[in-house]
Amino acid sequence: MFITYAVIAALMSAVLLASAGAKFTRPKRLVDQMSTLGLPDGVLPFLGVAQIAGAVGLVVGLRWGPLGIAAAVGLTLYFIGAVATHLRVGDFKGTPPAAVLTATAVALIALRTASL
Repeated sequence: MFITYAVIAALMSAVLLASAGAKFTRPKRLVDQMSTLGLPDGVLPFLGVAQIAGAVGLVVGLRWGPLGIAAAVGLTLYFIGAVATHLRVGDFKGTPPAAVLTATAVALIALRTASL
């Protein structure tokens, strides 16, 4: 279970860091999407920091399991919020990626708990 956690945590961390980078560089496509979702531009740095914290927590969780679990719980809540936000405005194209990331975060909780 630990090896599976390690692989998925590394992949999820890479995705999170790439997404966080976009939150800080603010490409037009992302700014337009956030506007469609009804989120102000000022929230982008907060979202980016949350993603970086989640990525770091997953990686440190390789060594200290409880932090990995806590990071995965936080990411689960983050992506549940993302799914809810997409559904609230009827953005059915943006909902599946957020749902997949939610499911991945839940799997990380289970995998790291099982490997303690």
